[in-house]
Amino acid sequence: MKDKKKVSSLFGKTVVITGASSGIGKATAEAFAKEGANLVLASRGEEALTTTAEVCRRFGSVVLTLVTDISIPEDVYQLAEKAFALNNRIDYWINNAGVLSFGKFEEMPIEVIDQIIKTNLLGYIHSAHAVLPVFKKQKKGVLINNISIGGWMPAPYGTAYTASKFGIRGMVETLQGEVSDYPDIHICALYPGFQKSSGIEHAANYSGIKLSTPPPSFDPRDLANNIVKVAKNPVNSAYPDWFSIVAKNLYTFFPGTIRNASSSLMRFIIKKANHVKDTEGNVLKPSKGNMDIDGKTLLSSENTLKIASAGIVSLGIMVLLFSLKKTGKLRPI
Repeated sequence: MKDKKKVSSLFGKTVVITGASSGIGKATAEAFAKEGANLVLASRGEEALTTTAEVCRRFGSVVLTLVTDISIPEDVYQLAEKAFALNNRIDYWINNAGVLSFGKFEEMPIEVIDQIIKTNLLGYIHSAHAVLPVFKKQKKGVLINNISIGGWMPAPYGTAYTASKFGIRGMVETLQGEVSDYPDIHICALYPGFQKSSGIEHAANYSGIKLSTPPPSFDPRDLANNIVKVAKNPVNSAYPDWFSIVAKNLYTFFPGTIRNASSSLMRFIIKKANHVKDTEGNVLKPSKGNMDIDGKTLLSSENTLKIASAGIVSLGIMVLLFSLKKTGKLRPI
């Protein structure tokens, strides 16, 4: 007798994914489609969202798309309403949509700074506010927040982005306490490192640097699979790659050293930059250009591990030297 194919625990479940038109969101949509979930996909760009939906339908998923700006509360409430109507419940909500900008804080237009906070932080808050009443009525549901390691340590010359990510972590940890009397409602957070996604190509840029993802960076499909894993077995927090674990622990013990060293490095890079034209990217309008999962990386994949390893060792040595100097244990000969 042939073994029957095991049916995924996500089969037929209703999953909402924001920022599903490209990059990590697109990879996540495909990962849930392979599990047989019913998908409700949201983003600001209709054409790219439609493309993602077509790919997911090839796996047999029922897919609903809705053009949504998560920084606008009414858009998010409508998204929750349409998602609930699909199957009279919402089982999983994946907070993923986000924007970012690089450059000196005071040189960024204030409307770009404001919109980063509105999209990243308020967008996640709007989503939680819309879906939690549904979860509580059902007495079950999982809200998964893709935050980034930027929720634990600052991104140099990415002040607004960092502020939004720290804020999301605060929201998540507070809500975890608020739903602690609902054993089947889970508020989860993922803190991944750099992703080889198209997201970097959509960033606002006031740094003069030609942006590409630095090493070490990771395949967005691996992150998407980790999001699926958390959906199946919810945890309060997850660190999907080795860099996120190393970075969080280093920053916990040496915050000042890492802040100053990383900022000094960025200042050097900005000074030597080829001064590309400033751009607001996708902060104030929907993304254009590369709407695939993968994006540009600073180094080819075969060199990434070698350089990343050297970088981690160098950072460790720098942290040690800075610490010894600060305590007076390192003295000039």
